[in-house]
Amino acid sequence: MNIFSRLVSPAISTAVLLGAFAMPCFAQNSPATPAAPSAAAQQPLQVGPTIKKEARLVLVDAVVTDKKNNYIHDLTQNDFKVYEDSKEQPVTSFSTGANASGPQNSQKHYLVLFFDNSSMAVPDQISARAAATKFIDSNVAPDNLMAVVEFGGTLRVLQNFTANAELLQAAAKNIKSSYVASNSDPGGPGAAAISTPGMGSFSNMETDYGARSMLLSVRTLAKNLRSIPGRKILVLFSSGFPLTAERESELTATIDACNKSNVAVYPLDTRGLMAPGGDASSSSLNRMLAKPGSSGKNPSNDFHGGRLVLASYAEPQRPGGGGGTGGGTGGGTGGGRGGTGGTGGTGGTGGRGGTGGTGSTGGTGGKGGTGGTGGTTGRGGSGATGYPTTNYSTNPLNQPRAIIPQIPESTSTNQQILYALADGTGGFPIFNTNDLYGGLQRIAKEQNEFYLLGYVPAESSEGSCHTLKVKMNHGGMNVRARSGYCNVRQPNILDGTTVEKQLELRAMDAQSGGVHPSFQAPYFYIGPNIARVNLAMEIPQAMFKFDKEKGKYHSSLNVLGIAYRDDGSIGAKFSDQVKLDLEKDEWKEFTKNPFHYQNQFDAGAGHYKMTVVLSAGSDTYGKSSWPMDIDAYDGKQFALGGIALTNHATPVEQLATQADFDSVLLEDRTPLVVRGMQVLPTAADRFKKTDRIIMYSEIYDAELTGEKPPKVYMGYKIQERATNKEVLFSGTGAADDFIQKGSPVVPIGMIVMVKDLAPGAYRLVLMAADDSGRRATNRTLDFDITD
Repeated sequence: MNIFSRLVSPAISTAVLLGAFAMPCFAQNSPATPAAPSAAAQQPLQVGPTIKKEARLVLVDAVVTDKKNNYIHDLTQNDFKVYEDSKEQPVTSFSTGANASGPQNSQKHYLVLFFDNSSMAVPDQISARAAATKFIDSNVAPDNLMAVVEFGGTLRVLQNFTANAELLQAAAKNIKSSYVASNSDPGGPGAAAISTPGMGSFSNMETDYGARSMLLSVRTLAKNLRSIPGRKILVLFSSGFPLTAERESELTATIDACNKSNVAVYPLDTRGLMAPGGDASSSSLNRMLAKPGSSGKNPSNDFHGGRLVLASYAEPQRPGGGGGTGGGTGGGTGGGRGGTGGTGGTGGTGGRGGTGGTGSTGGTGGKGGTGGTGGTTGRGGSGATGYPTTNYSTNPLNQPRAIIPQIPESTSTNQQILYALADGTGGFPIFNTNDLYGGLQRIAKEQNEFYLLGYVPAESSEGSCHTLKVKMNHGGMNVRARSGYCNVRQPNILDGTTVEKQLELRAMDAQSGGVHPSFQAPYFYIGPNIARVNLAMEIPQAMFKFDKEKGKYHSSLNVLGIAYRDDGSIGAKFSDQVKLDLEKDEWKEFTKNPFHYQNQFDAGAGHYKMTVVLSAGSDTYGKSSWPMDIDAYDGKQFALGGIALTNHATPVEQLATQADFDSVLLEDRTPLVVRGMQVLPTAADRFKKTDRIIMYSEIYDAELTGEKPPKVYMGYKIQERATNKEVLFSGTGAADDFIQKGSPVVPIGMIVMVKDLAPGAYRLVLMAADDSGRRATNRTLDFDITD
């Protein structure tokens, strides 16, 4: 019998941990699990970032030592010079660690002990937790508050800030397993490789998921610490993981989040002493994490009627100039407009990658050349975004990875990200030592040993990143400071402005507006009764009014979205401003297609009337309204998220080399990622029968975090909208390929089979159930098929 034909009452477990979920490739934090001490003894960790408008002031904390690493005191503002992008800046504010947080008698220090279980083998955990326990006993005090957190697939706060040593030690002592691995030994069992055609080793995919989730957990924690005053110290116990080109976007966003929250990261490589230039073997960790009985074969696929699970998807190449050809010792040059970059040549010194096309539809950067004997591997070329509906509201980053510091050659592979986190945030790493306790004591001494310098930066474009450098006016001193900052667009940019008031009046106006953008707004839960709405809109060209100045075309579009409750009150709101500065060729290309706009906002469960108003500063305005229902969700039940449809998906490793992907992460937006592919929801619900349509959704099952997780199944059917007649049923398939062990969220992707459908109006019905008889409420989405 079809599993979806069984209608039974769901068996809901009440013993699971409530809280937010691990999003695909991006983990969220969960609330603390131990009993908390009294309020007088505890400063709470925030459970969500406090979003504030940033002042036009850049703060840089600097630690100064002599050549014997002794801290230098009693320095004044005149002893320092601050440089942004190699240009000296006038320092407008100055304070020391002893007074940066207020009067000395009320100052508190905040230190977080962070255990990265995803990278540490059991022996490394034992030594790290023993050192931490000893450190707590000798350093905790009423003015030295500590907290304990860990990452083992999701971020968990084990103990909030407290001066109670017993609570902290209880949280830090126990060895914990991890559901994910952020590093892997290619020779270990984890490399046995459940492989998927075109996608590489499944073990590599799991490792990349672990590394990305780990970096996000640091980023999330830093944002949650933003409202706590002063310089915070984050001690990271980890065995590290390699820095790859695909992870640079995540690292950039993590360093930036730490710097904005004044969090300095101090990593300890728990592997201890290593041979010069080598990495300690992580094969023991892989043996612990390897799936029992892994044979290296593909997991079974229970689908009937064709290949529907999104396992491999390569975006077809768009027309354009050909890529260059690799040379003997150097890379080729990228192709013409919209072309593909050349492949770097193989040679004695390793070729450099070809340069991607710079056409309006963008080219793909070239691959790095392979180093010859004694040579070095070339770096890939750069290319513009290749998707024709590029979101022009995001300006390309200026030096997108500028805040990632230069990593010394002496740093081993697994230490690269650890070093970057330390140097990029003003901390220092503890590497190649078995004396972890001694390293912790060195870190503790820095809680007062810093100077805080402030300056007002020059105007810069949104999304631009800038390098920072602090120098001393006297010799014989070493100074450490964070490496840079990014000028990220602020959320709800129109708040309190006259423009916002005018758009609010338009939103309440009974008239529908002159322009009607098409839209899709699927939502996905980020916690109990809280959903993140992914808005995609197709805005007609008539909404944009361009002014030509100095050979460039400029336009500005204001956007306001309001979710009204039934009683007329506002349940959610966002505002935005799309600024376009285009060259003539870019403007011509832009005018050929509707503008693809995307945004995200959070809303609670309930029924809303969603209204989005657009204005270009003239009498012409656009407006769309639709009912939006967000179902109640308690964090324990078996449930489905919304449905996002697209005919475009891109491998994350390709996006990670593009500046606009950096902007997405820096602006704290959450891409929809499934099995290494980012899904970009379409705004229109019209597709050609020749399109390759991908459906994205999420399954929520808290029991997946238990010792005996259930078997989860999924499937869909397509109905004619007019008659409800079923024209296609996918069959039922196991969700095994999409489950990330330890996470209650299962991001899923399936191919929607439309090639045999006649042109017409259809309804997609998504279903999910498990082998214990629990069934999620079906999700539906209407769409049209054209010739």
